[in-house]
Amino acid sequence: MRIGVPREIKNHEYRVGLTPESVAELTHQGHEVLVEKDAGAGIGDDDPDYRAAGATILPNAAAVFEAADMIVKVKEPQAAERAMLRPGQILFTYLHLAPDPDQTRDLVNSGAIAIAYETVTDAAGGLPLLKPMSQVAGRMSIQAGATALEKAHGGRGVLLGGVPGVQPARVAVLGGGVVGFHAAENAVGLSADVTILDKSPAALERLSNHFGARARVIYSNKASIAEAVATADLVIGAVLIPGASAPKLVTREMLGTMKQGAVLVDVAIDQGGCFETSRPTTHAEPTYVVDGIVHYCVANMPGAVARTSTYALNNATLPHVVKLANLGWRDALLADQHLRAGLNVWRGHVTCAPVAQVQNYEFMSPDAALAA
Repeated sequence: MRIGVPREIKNHEYRVGLTPESVAELTHQGHEVLVEKDAGAGIGDDDPDYRAAGATILPNAAAVFEAADMIVKVKEPQAAERAMLRPGQILFTYLHLAPDPDQTRDLVNSGAIAIAYETVTDAAGGLPLLKPMSQVAGRMSIQAGATALEKAHGGRGVLLGGVPGVQPARVAVLGGGVVGFHAAENAVGLSADVTILDKSPAALERLSNHFGARARVIYSNKASIAEAVATADLVIGAVLIPGASAPKLVTREMLGTMKQGAVLVDVAIDQGGCFETSRPTTHAEPTYVVDGIVHYCVANMPGAVARTSTYALNNATLPHVVKLANLGWRDALLADQHLRAGLNVWRGHVTCAPVAQVQNYEFMSPDAALAA
């Protein structure tokens, strides 16, 4: 199979779909890998590194899209990239379609076979291709929040861990999944005063057992969220409903109860955000202020630590890339129900139920697509 790796073009996105080590694995198994010039420069892997791994370097994205049977990326294809997709071509990347009807429309119209990292499952019911970036984003959310709390960045001028004789910052983490756990772990490690909210009894027990007296673990409902937000210096939005838009847990009205200069970090922004006042930002302009509250809503947070993120992501995605290349998309999805859960768009049909529901498409199940 011919596998194409274009350079990422989203604002300040430095990750790349395949590392040279991943390319070497694919070429060793007889596949041809086509890499756009300078695609790996952002992680310190240059064209000679890719050539040494067996890749062919092409001058631009158009050449990669034209020649490849499968495109492997990191972020959702931008409009210019979607225009280059063709019927039957495989696209394997993060998509986050639920809050992005323009992307869904373009993928449907392209006739491509779009498989989303974020809805691939595993035997334990987890999301293994989302997990490594959730780990990174959770840890980064505390760094970003701590920076935004600095007075020069519009924040309250509060140090997360305080100092002897001065109270630490209060951090509320909404959601106790992978993002929330790693955010809380870092915040606790900096000696902040941490509250974690979640609705799952299993998650509440797991978090309580892990953190003990180092963090409060509270059942999440409207009242407890409102109380935690009102007293927090930093709120981390870490909720996820696989494939669907994030619920709006913090309303505009709640901002009026918060301390001026408090910070909201919305890690759920890829799925539309879990704060009513959230809108996507970039690493170039990461924050904005609403009603005196600083919002950090960067939609590709892990891109800031591109090398760590790319290698962590490849550790998870490469086995699936190999399977798709070795077997072809149909046999790979037939053989692996968890990879099959990643099929979001197939030859003009939406095959992810939450996306079809929220955007009013007729839903075709992945099983029906494979049988067609």
